[in-house]
Amino acid sequence: MEGWTDMEKGVQVRPSIGNHVNITYTGLLSSDGAEEIYLHCGYENPDEWYDPQTMRMNRTGRGWERSVPMNNNLMSFCFRDNASNWDNNSGYNWVIHKD
Repeated sequence: MEGWTDMEKGVQVRPSIGNHVNITYTGLLSSDGAEEIYLHCGYENPDEWYDPQTMRMNRTGRGWERSVPMNNNLMSFCFRDNASNWDNNSGYNWVIHKD
């Protein structure tokens, strides 16, 4: 899998150790001063997520980061803050395809 960046929306995806990917977020929720950011992700069909999970992201010098396993070849994800505000890429979410 190759990494990619959506600079306009503040999302970066990089391959990580083993079957994991590292997701960094500096988008709208972060720039609005959120105290916590959560990654919400699911696998397989982007319209009907399988095994959806919500994980707290870690604040780093690069932004909010989280390493997550790629359980399948396709993962969709979005973000929410501690006040339940969502950033879902205007309803399209973000998608990772693993070769």
